[in-house]
Amino acid sequence: MYNFDFVKPSTLDEAVAALGGEDAQPLSGGQTLLPSMKQRLNAPGVLVSLTGIAALKGVSMEGRLLVIGGATPHAVVAAEVASAYPALAALAGGIGDPAVRNRGTIGGSLANNDPSACYPSAALGSGATIVTNNREIAADDFFTGMFETALEPGEIITAVKFPVPEKAAYAKFQQPASRFALTGAYVAKYGDGVRVAITGASEGGVFRWTEAEEALSRSFTAEALNGLSLPEDGMMGDLHGTPAYRAHLCAVMTRRAVTAAR
Repeated sequence: MYNFDFVKPSTLDEAVAALGGEDAQPLSGGQTLLPSMKQRLNAPGVLVSLTGIAALKGVSMEGRLLVIGGATPHAVVAAEVASAYPALAALAGGIGDPAVRNRGTIGGSLANNDPSACYPSAALGSGATIVTNNREIAADDFFTGMFETALEPGEIITAVKFPVPEKAAYAKFQQPASRFALTGAYVAKYGDGVRVAITGASEGGVFRWTEAEEALSRSFTAEALNGLSLPEDGMMGDLHGTPAYRAHLCAVMTRRAVTAAR
């Protein structure tokens, strides 16, 4: 490690002010940032912890919207949204191991936008809204590429608003060492149609599979996906799976998610 300053504000305004300094980065759960610092892949001069800001934590319902504070740990989401949104609770409960789930946060995961992370598929598959200290961003506009989002420097995710679907499920083919998704599919059925978000597969990060959405909107059954496939072009390839393998898994995981949701 190397020398850096550490700031732990107690209010959002204090955090925003601290992030206005040179070389400052927000620190939420730190499950990605701290390992990258240990490997000297990231070297912020100031870490601004968001864990002391009570307003960024917690779960509540606003009508049919489930609202989760940006600094809420995965374990809290898994425990507290189980009755309101079971699919999201199950996804949160399957992230990493207990240590990761008790430290990692929903806001940190979405802001990092790891191409194999689980939460981006839940946000995109649910048509969620990401709330920051400056604005509200639709999930369709938030994820802009691998490890890239619409967040501007110093912008903090304060909450995420999830419209609760009629039915939903997440199916993940887990990479056994990291427990990230080798490929994962999040399926959510709403009154006006079905949304399908795929993670862990594309070089461009999380994406919606529109062809599957159209088929499932007509018939919400696994059989509706028969004959559908994604091209291997643009899929990630590594020692865990070729692009062709990941393209195949997209269809398999989507079918499993539909079956689970039903």
